[in-house]
Amino acid sequence: MRAVQTISLAGKLGVGGNRRAAVPVPNPDQRASRQSLPSRPAEEAQLPFVMELKRPRKMRFELQFNVQVFDGANGWKLRPFLNRRVVEPFTTEEMKAASLQPDLGGPLVDYAAKGTHIELAGMEKVEDRDTYKLKLTLKNGQAVHVWIDAQTFLESKIEGQPRRLDGVDHPIEIYYRDYRLVSGLRIPFALETRVLQAAQTAHGVRSLPVPPEKIAIDKVVVNPKLDENYFSKPEIAVAPNNK
Repeated sequence: MRAVQTISLAGKLGVGGNRRAAVPVPNPDQRASRQSLPSRPAEEAQLPFVMELKRPRKMRFELQFNVQVFDGANGWKLRPFLNRRVVEPFTTEEMKAASLQPDLGGPLVDYAAKGTHIELAGMEKVEDRDTYKLKLTLKNGQAVHVWIDAQTFLESKIEGQPRRLDGVDHPIEIYYRDYRLVSGLRIPFALETRVLQAAQTAHGVRSLPVPPEKIAIDKVVVNPKLDENYFSKPEIAVAPNNK
């Protein structure tokens, strides 16, 4: 892993769909309630993506109609699908999330050099397999838990950055599955992000379940040659004014 300077991952990201539970809303207009409402597809769409990483903490994530770039200190996004034709800087929350992401080697490789303290928090079952639950206290004091498979010693699950929904922060769990050997490394080809329910929302009601978000990796390239410009502020070609 220390010899890996860049990595490129291509696959499909599940987005959309209508699998989240709905809150029943009283409708005083009985005539409107009898009207048939347009249905949304239950199955989520699969959008192709490419994510490229470069040491020390550079990332480029390109989804269909969406580009995100983080150069280790600054971040930008381009969202033409929202009819926004300008490059926008990351918000404060997006910068915080990007800066807290582990580097290319993950949170455990060279943890002591990163100023991270690790302790064993016990044993737990993750998807019917025994795992070691580790508590990582990062240099900034933040605590993160990682679950390591007791037989393969590969990461089974990790805590993600909390996600704010319904006015409150929801815990995040990321599962790693389908490890395959690529250039001497074990790489998970299936990832699933689960948003856990909060005790109650900002409105005082229990939050609704959120469908898991799944990523399927199709191709991994270790140490590809990546242009440094990939991790700079995106440039937009401006159409000439013919008026």
